[in-house]
Amino acid sequence: MAVLNELLEYQKVDAELRKIEQELAASEERKKYIQAKKFMESAGEKLEAQDKRARELKKLFEKLAEEFEEIGKTIAEYADLDEMVENGGDIAFYKKSVQSLADRLRAMKGELAKLAADIEAASEEYKRMKKQTISMQKQYKEYSEKFKEVKSSRAAEVKEITARLEKLGAKIPPEILERYQAKRRDKIFPVVAPLTGGRCICGMDFALAQQGALSGGGVIECEHCHRFIYKA
Repeated sequence: MAVLNELLEYQKVDAELRKIEQELAASEERKKYIQAKKFMESAGEKLEAQDKRARELKKLFEKLAEEFEEIGKTIAEYADLDEMVENGGDIAFYKKSVQSLADRLRAMKGELAKLAADIEAASEEYKRMKKQTISMQKQYKEYSEKFKEVKSSRAAEVKEITARLEKLGAKIPPEILERYQAKRRDKIFPVVAPLTGGRCICGMDFALAQQGALSGGGVIECEHCHRFIYKA
């Protein structure tokens, strides 16, 4: 029973610390800081994706430019078509070749239009990304300082509560205190909760044999949420 009472008193003071932590976490300064921080952490990947897309567009442009040049050379070969026909050239073959070139030029026109649209879209995305990056850099710097100021404004309270917790924690067996703190780090709170109607606050049912183990100040761990459960 003594250990249970010490745990409950420790948790009562710990709730004061948790309240401050929640208030800091919910502050506008922290939200803005975290938003900018996450953006900056992913900015490298986004910029690499932009570079990759730019390389792909450049490669496609070079390929089309090379093909266009080859078609130009082929068309130039038909400059003396009359002479070629007079020298026995197959006019049907030439017509087929010209038609093939014309079809390819039409296809290239569509490809170039799409490429131009893709390049424009990539350019706009780069401008947007650049503008957003500059904005987030400013926000990160500004709200990093603001959040530090907010935390500093609560530092005295945190220090006082922490000192009380250390004093109370000295009365609790180290292995139990460590288990409590581990659960706390896992965002479990309250860590110590009463059994109500044969159930944990998470809704887990406790068998009668388990409930019997809680007599006289006993504490067991909920198999579902891992809280320390006691009988009020």
